[in-house]
Amino acid sequence: MALQLRPNCEYCDCDLPPDATNARICSYECTFCANCVETKLSNVCPNCGGGFAPRPIRPTREWRLGVCTAKQAPSDKRVHLKYSLEDVATHCARIRDVPPEKR
Repeated sequence: MALQLRPNCEYCDCDLPPDATNARICSYECTFCANCVETKLSNVCPNCGGGFAPRPIRPTREWRLGVCTAKQAPSDKRVHLKYSLEDVATHCARIRDVPPEKR
């Protein structure tokens, strides 16, 4: 199963196209921009509490049969925070000093 490659930051709603180098995801594929991860979330996923990694970029060219953005289209469904900004801030502040590998 391929990553969804969600089209936006769940926090600020900025566009994150499939080739965005500033897209970050957690292990559940919650998607945020690098700016929000660093300045708003302190590397804490507001949904699961995990950390973030750069989202891989899916090739646009079909280097292997059936494997490219044209054959496995990225998601066009925009996703938004499930929690209030105040709740997110409290959640992230509570966890941010715990390294991601120990959460």
